Amino acid sequence: MRSRAEKLEIFRSADIYPVISSEFCLERPPEEIFAAAAEAGAKIIQLREKNKGDRYLYELARKCRPLADRFGVLLMIDDRVDVALAAGADGVHLGQDDMPIEAARKIAPELFIGNSTHNVEEAVAALKAGADCINVGPIYATQTKTVNCGAVGLQMIADVTSKVPLPFSVMGGIKIHRFKELLENGAQVLAMVTEITTAPDVYTKVRELREEYARCRKK
Repeated sequence: MRSRAEKLEIFRSADIYPVISSEFCLERPPEEIFAAAAEAGAKIIQLREKNKGDRYLYELARKCRPLADRFGVLLMIDDRVDVALAAGADGVHLGQDDMPIEAARKIAPELFIGNSTHNVEEAVAALKAGADCINVGPIYATQTKTVNCGAVGLQMIADVTSKVPLPFSVMGGIKIHRFKELLENGAQVLAMVTEITTAPDVYTKVRELREEYARCRKK
């Protein structure tokens, strides 16, 4: 079992952060998408099932656990602290309406806890509450997640990083042609759903995304 410090180092080393929802997998088993992304070198992968029951998410996580172990991936569960604990996941990603970070930390002290933030105030609150990392977004318009704030734009990256010393991912409408401007504006880890899960060849797509990330980072 990895410590939170070890999980943090893995997160900091990540480039691409696949977020897998079965509804966007083109009817392919999501564990197959997970396996392909992990084999292609993704260091952190999230399972996000907004429209499935607890048993489905638990069983999916259990299928993905040995894959995560084989490839050294952080297995994250969206929203559900209980499922993350029961399935032996590395962490949980909490939204603004999910269990408070403090409560999650109390019952799951070793889980790596991420938090979705949409403005500086939420990011600061996540820091104070003890989150290990945050997500900033949606940077661009997206159809995979509904939020009241709409797209927050590139300026939000600078606004958050100037006040919150936490590692972070960005999400929302992230596509390969946007990597350059994202990295130039201070983005760290790039989280994506459909850019990865709808690719005909997920392994090749993740390799392509990681190579483009590395190319843009060197400039």
